[in-house]
Amino acid sequence: MDRPDPTVRRGTDGDIAAAIRVASAALGWNPSDPNDAFFRWKHLENPAGRSPVWLAVDGDEIVGFRTMMRWRFATPDGVRVAAVRAVDTATHPDHRRRGVFRALTVTAVDELTEEGSSFVFNTPNDNSRPGYLKMGWRDAGRIPTRVALASPAALPRLAGARTAAAKWSEPCPAGDPIEHVADDLEDLVALTPTPDGIATERTADHLRWRYGFEPLHYRVVRSDEGAAIVRVRRRGTAREAVLAEMFAPDAAAARRLLRRVRRSLPIDHVLTLGAVPHPTPWLPTIPRLGPRLTIRDLAGTGPGPTDFRFALGDIELF
Repeated sequence: MDRPDPTVRRGTDGDIAAAIRVASAALGWNPSDPNDAFFRWKHLENPAGRSPVWLAVDGDEIVGFRTMMRWRFATPDGVRVAAVRAVDTATHPDHRRRGVFRALTVTAVDELTEEGSSFVFNTPNDNSRPGYLKMGWRDAGRIPTRVALASPAALPRLAGARTAAAKWSEPCPAGDPIEHVADDLEDLVALTPTPDGIATERTADHLRWRYGFEPLHYRVVRSDEGAAIVRVRRRGTAREAVLAEMFAPDAAAARRLLRRVRRSLPIDHVLTLGAVPHPTPWLPTIPRLGPRLTIRDLAGTGPGPTDFRFALGDIELF
């Protein structure tokens, strides 16, 4: 006799521990990592709002969950756009092939549409992307990824870096935690020219939250002209600096700031994005390395694939 399909309901704070247990079982999360704190930081402390959570329930057992992280964008003329990012989702291994992922996602999309969210965006992997496309997502293509070698001696290690990067950072020996420069954040943002497309709304509250989770070791590397937010992680045989944000008034200042990052960190290369709200177009792109963006328009007025100006901090990690 077939089991009835799980039911879907909205989650509460009291369901977080159960959702993390499902994720640990389904995704192989290491129990020694700060998974609970990481989940709460992402979904409860976000200044854009708490992430709505949907649960798949079989009797009294939570067998799957889906979260949508709230994200605020702004257009070049300053209009705020409320969107969400499809992030953490998992189905317990004992309950796969029961339509849990689809049921959770369809319910989430329906409710977010009713709430007035403009669109959903995410960067699914090759395994999950077909499922999203079947549910109405559009493949917006690969976001160009740019790389700067720290030195010619790092080139052989870069050849062994065409693999997934480590999730967790290594301690960063340069720069300051973001709370040490909190009073200057709005001035730093104002340094950078307004993007010519839709970009994350970079308020001081957003930056404090996004780069303030200490286990990730983000640091602000400053110069007289601007600042870069970076973290260091392993990617295969190489040590990589994630250039998450750059605040600089022009391309020349950005070059000098990037040079400071390369010289101050024990790294093989710096990774950033091509379509960014800061001037780094002179850096070479790496074919087939960047994430693939998918979009689900909820309001009929969603941006097109070429309208976005992402920084790496908008995309990496989540």
